[in-house]
Amino acid sequence: MPAHLVRNFLEHVINSKLSIRDFSIGIALVLIWIFFALQSDKFLSPRNLSLLFIELSVTATLALGMLLVLLPGMIDLSVGSGVGLIGGIASVLVFHHHVPAPLAMATGVLFGLVVWSLMGLLISSQRIPAFIITLGGLLVFKGAFWLIIRNATVPVTAGNSANMYSLLTTWVFPEWAGYLLVIVTGSGLVLAKIRSRAQQKQYGFAVEDAELTFLKLFVSIQALLLMVIVLNQFRGVPLSLVILGVLTFLIWLITNHTPFGRYLYAIGDNEEAALLSGIPVKKIIIGAYTLLGAIVALTGFMQTAYAGASTTTVGDLMELDAIAACVIGGTSLKGGRGTVTGVLFGALIMTSLLNGMTLLAVSPELKYIARGSVLILAVWMDVWLTRRSPA
Repeated sequence: MPAHLVRNFLEHVINSKLSIRDFSIGIALVLIWIFFALQSDKFLSPRNLSLLFIELSVTATLALGMLLVLLPGMIDLSVGSGVGLIGGIASVLVFHHHVPAPLAMATGVLFGLVVWSLMGLLISSQRIPAFIITLGGLLVFKGAFWLIIRNATVPVTAGNSANMYSLLTTWVFPEWAGYLLVIVTGSGLVLAKIRSRAQQKQYGFAVEDAELTFLKLFVSIQALLLMVIVLNQFRGVPLSLVILGVLTFLIWLITNHTPFGRYLYAIGDNEEAALLSGIPVKKIIIGAYTLLGAIVALTGFMQTAYAGASTTTVGDLMELDAIAACVIGGTSLKGGRGTVTGVLFGALIMTSLLNGMTLLAVSPELKYIARGSVLILAVWMDVWLTRRSPA
């Protein structure tokens, strides 16, 4: 890499008004990976990294859905139970009632859309705190889930009818397709950046230095290429990671380039001002929860497929992992602040912790303590950094 590009990048970092928040995520992730790599030589193996990225796909998918309701200042504590319930509904339809997997999954998605839109309606129209409604949903969904599967294990890895279901986390792209994905994704990043710079110039906004832009794109594409090389050393790029990539693009598009996304930020920043500005607050909140319902359904299919069965423990505490991933990534629990990129990095930190602890055979008790401590620390850092940041 040319030395002058690195120098310009460092000068930009030094001269810009960046806070600790902008560096803490990357530093924490590097330290976590170094720690587990020193503790186990298997942590950075292609096989374990492949499993880690599948786990990341599940956690990050749910976290991106959580981002949609956190931005307007809401929350959802029921998503973990919803993951288990919708995954259980599809599993029972496929294996107990011999419904084709595509139809069973479509039923699960429809269920998620309807139920979560109703929760959004209750929260927005009746002015009931989202915490209370979704806490009740957590208990209702958990009980319904156990009733549907009859407290038994419903496998999803055997039989032709389950192929489409289980392939969500077991099918991988061949080696050449992985490199093709890098080319397509890299080209998309470059074109998006060129278009963004052109729009900024058109409207008279300040444009980022061209060399710095090139350096960011170069590092991003190099990271993608390295990831594909590592994954190809085991089996290949998993389908679940591509699903995450597509969802990431869609959520980024919604939050950054649509009126709906801008309204989410506006409501979270000041709901009263948003209402006076003519923003349909109720409809936006219902829309956010409806989209979350579809994402919960998708996560339910992926998590159940990865577990290999629908059991009473599927989805346990996933709502906390999703919230923690968002908060670690810089999303405010009060609303109005959060990015897709931050959520991905937050999810990667949570996934790395859980993957590493599993690899080291850490007891479940210590895992719970670690997950809770990370969530508390993330919220504390968010409050502390917000207070220290200039107005």
